[in-house]
Amino acid sequence: MSAKYVMQEMPDVHGTGRTLLYPRMVVDRCTDTDELARRMAFNTTFSEAEIAGMLHALAREMAEALARGESVKINGVGTFTASLALKRGKEREEAGGDATRRNARSVEVGGVNYRADKTLVRRTNLLCDLERDPRQPRIARSPHSPEERLRLALAFLDTHPNLHVSDYARLTGLGRTTASIELRRLASDPASGLAPSGFGTHRVYVRRTP
Repeated sequence: MSAKYVMQEMPDVHGTGRTLLYPRMVVDRCTDTDELARRMAFNTTFSEAEIAGMLHALAREMAEALARGESVKINGVGTFTASLALKRGKEREEAGGDATRRNARSVEVGGVNYRADKTLVRRTNLLCDLERDPRQPRIARSPHSPEERLRLALAFLDTHPNLHVSDYARLTGLGRTTASIELRRLASDPASGLAPSGFGTHRVYVRRTP
């Protein structure tokens, strides 16, 4: 069975302001632990239950290692490391401020970073048979230029305390993914007047202070 892909509109990663098309895999379903165990059992002497138990044990051991501040490398799969974030409602510290204001109760594990093993990437590529998804809808393009989109964002912040990705997508007509990428790029440029605030799913954008 072939994997499907679509061409998605996204800002040029080099920051030229142009909008280009990039291929994106269509993920229609998720293979869970039980299905992995069932497939793996065909090629081993272990039962499905034994394999599922080992996978669950692996997840527990990974969590314990990550909690100790270690990275976890699984050969042929990749490397995992924990990432930290401020707890919800805690303000960010500014560089040069009082470093003692933050203690361990203000910080938590906000996610787990994953870097794929090159062997996994190569093996996946060799096994992958791609074809373009014929169901791909017409690609929505913003009616505004990059400069106009920035002006819309700054005007929104004149009357609102912060700007969410969903707000920017609605204002500009961009898809949510494209809007998120463009906001991150704008916020990395001090001249844009935008700055990020918060982390992960709580990230919003505000006016950059001088």
